[in-house]
Amino acid sequence: MATPYVTDESGKYIAATQRPDGSWRKPRKVKEGYVPQEEVPVYENKYVKFFKTKPSLPPGLSHTDVSAVTTQQAPKPESECNLSKTAKRNLKRKEKRKQEKGDKESYEEILQDLERVTVSGAVVQKNGAPNNHPDVEKAKKIKNLRKKLRQVQELQQKIDSGEIKQPSKEQLEKIGRRKALEEELEDVELDL
Repeated sequence: MATPYVTDESGKYIAATQRPDGSWRKPRKVKEGYVPQEEVPVYENKYVKFFKTKPSLPPGLSHTDVSAVTTQQAPKPESECNLSKTAKRNLKRKEKRKQEKGDKESYEEILQDLERVTVSGAVVQKNGAPNNHPDVEKAKKIKNLRKKLRQVQELQQKIDSGEIKQPSKEQLEKIGRRKALEEELEDVELDL
């Protein structure tokens, strides 16, 4: 809504207006170049301006291509359009879980097929998990032993630096097992 200006021999004025309660505002004298607060454009930083001028489509993609793709996709349910960000995020998580569950079901079917397969005269038994291969188990064991050794080394460094002034009985036992852990790690690595 533009502000009604009145001009006479004494200058430019904003005309008197009536308030909602029926009372009248006095006419106000306006200097040259004055812009009322309601008509001042809102400040936009350079990032806002950039995103407003940025094209909505990627370079090389026409609106006809977009319409062809959107008609092929299934329309979203109306209830999903009116959801908050959090609700949409939760809905996506549920869909992802459903997909993962579907993958697990197909995995179970594969395991059932493997039960029937024979390899060089021996029947493959269902183990319930894909990581029961001996090499995988050894790799896990090596990783576990390295982790324990790293913890022992960190504990030893803390004691040496004075961070831990009086180690507990369990901490001393842990440090005492270092040699046994190193030997076990060597044995497992050699078997691999």
